[in-house]
Amino acid sequence: MEGVEMEAAPPLHDSNEDFCSAVLSQFSNSNNEHHLHTCAAIGAMAQELEDQNLPLTPIAYFGATCSSIDRLSSTADSPGHLLDSLITILSLVIDRLSPAVLKTKYVYLSGLLIRILRGKSIQVNGVVPGLKCCSRLLIVREQVGWADVAELYSVLISYITDDRLKVRKQSHSCLRDVLEYFQLVPMLSPLLAPASEAITNVFERFLLLAGGSSGNASEGSRAAQEVLYILDALKTCVPFMSSKSSANILKYYKSLLELRHPIVTKRITDGLSALCIHSTGEISAEVLLDLLCSLAISVSRDESSADSMTFTARLLDTGMKRVYSLNRQVCVVKLPVVFNALKDVLASGHEEALVAAVATFKNLINSCIDDSLIKQGVDQISVSANAGTRKSGPTVIEKVCVTIESLLGYQYEAVWDMSFQIVSTMFDKLGKRSFYFMKEALKSLADMQKLPDGDFAFRKQLHECVGSALGAMGPEDFLNILPLNLEDLSEGNLWLFPILKQYTVGAHLSFFTKSILPMVGEMKRKSAMLEQEGKIQSARSVDGIVYSLWSLLPSFCNYPVDTAESFKALERALCTALQDEPDVRGIICSSLQILIQQNKRILEGNENSPNIEVGIPERCAIALYTAHVAGSNLSILKSSARELLSVLTGVYFKSSKDTAGILQSTIGELASISDKEVVTWFFKKTMQKLLKVTQEAGKSRSSKNSNLMQVDNSSHDGSLSTARGQLFDLAVSFLPGLDSKEIDLLFVAVQPALKDVDGLVQKKAYRVLSLVFQYSDDFISRKLEEVLSLMIEVLPSCHFSAKRHRLNCLYFLIIHVSKEGSEQRRHDITASFLTEIILALKEANKKTRNRAYDILVQIGHACGDEEKGGEKEKLHQFFNMVAGGLAGETPHMISAAMTGLARLAYEFSDLISAAYNVLPSTFLLLQRKNKEIIKANLGLLKVLVAKSQTEGLQTHLRSMVEGLLNWQDSTRNHFKAKVKMLLEMLVKKCGLDAVKEVMPEEHMKLLTNIRKLKERKERKQAAKSVEDRSILSRATTSRISRWNHTKIFSDFDDGEMRNSDGELVDEKSISSRQSNYSSVLQSKASLLRSKKSRKAAKSLQEDSFDQLDDEPLDLLDRQKTRSALRSSQLVNRKSDSDEEPEMDADGRLIIHEDAKRKRADRKQKREVPSDTEVDGRSEAGSHLSANSKKTQKRMKTSESGWAYMGKEYASKKASGDVKRKDKLEPYAYWPLDRKMVSRRPEHRAAARKGMASVVKLTKKLEGKSASHALSMKGVMLKKSKKKGSQKKT
Repeated sequence: MEGVEMEAAPPLHDSNEDFCSAVLSQFSNSNNEHHLHTCAAIGAMAQELEDQNLPLTPIAYFGATCSSIDRLSSTADSPGHLLDSLITILSLVIDRLSPAVLKTKYVYLSGLLIRILRGKSIQVNGVVPGLKCCSRLLIVREQVGWADVAELYSVLISYITDDRLKVRKQSHSCLRDVLEYFQLVPMLSPLLAPASEAITNVFERFLLLAGGSSGNASEGSRAAQEVLYILDALKTCVPFMSSKSSANILKYYKSLLELRHPIVTKRITDGLSALCIHSTGEISAEVLLDLLCSLAISVSRDESSADSMTFTARLLDTGMKRVYSLNRQVCVVKLPVVFNALKDVLASGHEEALVAAVATFKNLINSCIDDSLIKQGVDQISVSANAGTRKSGPTVIEKVCVTIESLLGYQYEAVWDMSFQIVSTMFDKLGKRSFYFMKEALKSLADMQKLPDGDFAFRKQLHECVGSALGAMGPEDFLNILPLNLEDLSEGNLWLFPILKQYTVGAHLSFFTKSILPMVGEMKRKSAMLEQEGKIQSARSVDGIVYSLWSLLPSFCNYPVDTAESFKALERALCTALQDEPDVRGIICSSLQILIQQNKRILEGNENSPNIEVGIPERCAIALYTAHVAGSNLSILKSSARELLSVLTGVYFKSSKDTAGILQSTIGELASISDKEVVTWFFKKTMQKLLKVTQEAGKSRSSKNSNLMQVDNSSHDGSLSTARGQLFDLAVSFLPGLDSKEIDLLFVAVQPALKDVDGLVQKKAYRVLSLVFQYSDDFISRKLEEVLSLMIEVLPSCHFSAKRHRLNCLYFLIIHVSKEGSEQRRHDITASFLTEIILALKEANKKTRNRAYDILVQIGHACGDEEKGGEKEKLHQFFNMVAGGLAGETPHMISAAMTGLARLAYEFSDLISAAYNVLPSTFLLLQRKNKEIIKANLGLLKVLVAKSQTEGLQTHLRSMVEGLLNWQDSTRNHFKAKVKMLLEMLVKKCGLDAVKEVMPEEHMKLLTNIRKLKERKERKQAAKSVEDRSILSRATTSRISRWNHTKIFSDFDDGEMRNSDGELVDEKSISSRQSNYSSVLQSKASLLRSKKSRKAAKSLQEDSFDQLDDEPLDLLDRQKTRSALRSSQLVNRKSDSDEEPEMDADGRLIIHEDAKRKRADRKQKREVPSDTEVDGRSEAGSHLSANSKKTQKRMKTSESGWAYMGKEYASKKASGDVKRKDKLEPYAYWPLDRKMVSRRPEHRAAARKGMASVVKLTKKLEGKSASHALSMKGVMLKKSKKKGSQKKT
């Protein structure tokens, strides 16, 4: 083999794998002629190497291939397909050679490739692998000069304008790889500049040819096409070229952009996008920005297509961010130009371009607008305000804000929802300083609120945008621009109240004290005055405003910035309101809790949960809350705690049940931060009152027992019991601030109450004890023996209403012992109380029963949770303890134990195998004639089937089926539906064939029925649309399976469904998910409708201004334009009634039936408008006008429900129906009776009888209209009824 010297070198791939076999496996299955030639060539080469006893290594194949190519290339008439195949083999074998071999053979191999690729003897199939070989050779050299690689590189460049697409793309790809390698490898970095310059020279040459060949048209078009080819190459190569060459290329881009040719612009846009995203070298920020501005200015909705707008918007996003990173100063100067271009894209109406423009707006606002730019604008405005005149022009940030404000103009009505997103982003970016720049934008948003719902479909998005403005500015500046205007309620901005409640954060408490509270006082005086004048309804409305003003307090307490300075001033007002205004006590208490909890959380270092999404204003407010600030705030709250506790405890006894709970929790929060002396004083005072009331109750009870003839005084006893319960609740509210001595005192007071005969007192005592156990583990440790003996002692006297709180006590005791006690101790205490917990599973009270279930599960988690010291062995021991209840003597105990086992098996998958061990006892218990036991056993079987894997069920399938079907007694029919449902679940889990094998022969009919029902259900499911099936599948699979006592242990299977795996699914969860999914579909549909209506809403109807004032309309004034459109649409709208609503003395609305019927008649007359009325309506109206055209043509009848009478086809001049223009042909109308689909046979028979009479009346009603026929039918039916009644009499 000439020119190739065999030398050993480690191959890149596995040496054991024969190269020939690899090539054959790659191409042998192809029908491509070139691939077949390649397989033949490699086969012949392998045979030749074997004949010469040469090793079949990549080196050998490389030498043989190069030798063959060299020989064939020297021959004039050599076959081209063979040369193509050999070059393909060469490109494959080069990848298996080490760089050392390629460096050694570089001169020979590069010369060979240059000779071949410059010749014309090879085709596409040879050029493409040849270019691959060139790029491979170029990147293996180290410390080489440009002269060594220039010739080979020039061959690569010569193909970038080749007419053949495949060759051209391969050349571009190879160029990109070579340039990237030159840029990354430091030793080859000197080659990057000449390599890049070579591409630039080619680009310049073809540009000159394309521009200077006016005399020869064909030559000019050819040069223009080659320029496009080079632009395609530059899309991938520019990011890796040298900075000097890149700058030159960008200058040429600028000249080409002036052509305004879409094909050229698209290629330049792609190249710039790649340059901005992938480039790692230095780029001239000025040149790049100049290009981006040229593109931005060229964007016009009349000239640019949707695709070009989309590409340009995305390029402006990446490009401006790149320019900002290179040179911030030159970038921010051109931001107004870019924002104006994006504004034009928004006005285009193209959906994809809209989305790209909105994303670019947001990204540029967040990336390119910085604090220094905002500060510059604020300083300029402040200087101008102080001087009284504006001497300089607007700053960059002011220009940008004006552009964003213009997005709220009427010409952007169709995309207001997207405009709101951009405006919200700007508010969030500016923060407090948006007050200087976005005043007019906020006023425009307020003007939009006045638009009627029919003309404005983005009310929710508007409120979110206004909320962003509120969060950014703060309520002080916000209400300075948009005051509530409560002086005149007709012009008041009452719609701001929900927004103020939801979005206020980081406000000043002093503003609430100085501004909101005076409004409260003014509104109170106004309400009193209106009530004196007898205007009860107006007075109630003003009272509602007072409540709304107070409801802002929790929002103002959400991370306020001046708690330490301003809370004292607010404290007096809060105390007065707590005493005098019962309606706002809950609001004040929740506000105090927010203040205390937030500061405690900051001081303890507990941040918000990462799953909770926090907005930008709230993040900014939290950032101001350091540990020092939180400590100062808590100190002020602590100093006010005595006064607040005094007021709260005073109003507690006067409060209703609704507010008592929040008063208790607020007292507890205050007690947690107050001085111990203060809390102890209030606690002892409460305990003294409790002692006094308890003594009075004891005297009352003893006197009543001593004198049996005494007059009944139960009301007095009830008030004493209520007072004792309130005092117990109040005393335990101080628990967070009590030490061990006070807790022991509370325990002493609780002990006799646990034995009290009064259920209310006993319930409160157990609640106090459970809270003490929950709060203080130390108390349980000190008093464990005493508490255990007490719980056993008071068990017989436990009132049923106190069961739930007693269960809580038991739970905390068991959990404490499981953590700190010995294994034997834990077992003994759990066993002593477990029976009581199990029996509580059968309690009639739902809350008690659910609490018992929860405790059972929580104890199981405490036993089995390995992270908290539990073990699976402990969990199984606990399960066996519960299973011991099956040995109980009463059916009540047995069913309760079975219910507990079902709940544990449902919760813990590890217990499924243990639950199978209970199956023999389950089948034995099914033989008992006790419905309570049978119901519990079937519930356990249902849980096992639903939660088990198919393999586990297969093992016990025969015993389960036989146990269910061999059950013969009188109770079986009562549970027939549940047994059938269990068999259906088994069929779904294990398959029909598996159940059929174990099914007794006498019960095969039941299995056949199940199979038919399943097939029928599948057919119905298949008939449904794909969308309906996807909704049901989501509802039944993507859910969290939850325990439901009623569903598991119900007698029948009415409201229950199961998913494909046989698990139990609550029907409500399915319906809720279907409703949620339908709401999503409706929202998507509304979005599509809004998209379709955008084009119709772009232009203003000229004829809609005919009935307005004679003055010319200023279309640049948004306010006047909106009011003109509203008034033009209100001209054709008439109110349903001109009468004022009648009110009684209490402000209630009085409705008269006569007036109601008159309005219905008027509405019915308006339902079919004339053609002229329909045509005269403005198309710019609301979407509700479409509903008015589709009139409700149904009338309610007393017997058949809703019926379509067909009145519109009745003739006014003759009998019978007539054809109407643009309507369907008349047909026989008959009201459908809902009884026809009833399940009851007698209902269906009555409906069929009514339908049968239609044929009999055909002759009599011939030539009559549908409505007349129906009226005659009604008369005849009434006559027949009268005759029937006369015969009976």
